[in-house]
Amino acid sequence: LTHLFPTAGALAGLDPEALALPRTRRTTLTTLVAALAEDRLRLDTDTEWERARAELAALPGFGPWTIESIAMRALGDPDAFLPTDLGIRRAAERLGLPATPAALTARAADWRPWRAYAVQYLWTVDDHPINHLPA
Repeated sequence: LTHLFPTAGALAGLDPEALALPRTRRTTLTTLVAALAEDRLRLDTDTEWERARAELAALPGFGPWTIESIAMRALGDPDAFLPTDLGIRRAAERLGLPATPAALTARAADWRPWRAYAVQYLWTVDDHPINHLPA
């Protein structure tokens, strides 16, 4: 291991105007970084999942897709689910599963408490270039 991702404190010291992001996304990112740097928010694998989701939802710019992505990747919640994700919906349709978010969520009830594993599988089913190694 030769490199680590910068700490929230280091990221908090960046000039927000230097970030090549639309203003709303820049605000979302800098608000998240500030909350992490000031210990108002914890996103660790031992963090209580529902509390973290509620705290993220209270921040500007955080919707269900982002919150569930963070729950899956940062919090380690094996039941995080992203039914609005385009890749998930395309893969579901390809497999003959319901492709609308509501219908897919209803179908995925049987997969609980392991829906994040289904998300990972569904992402690999889609024929997106990210799923293929370069030649």
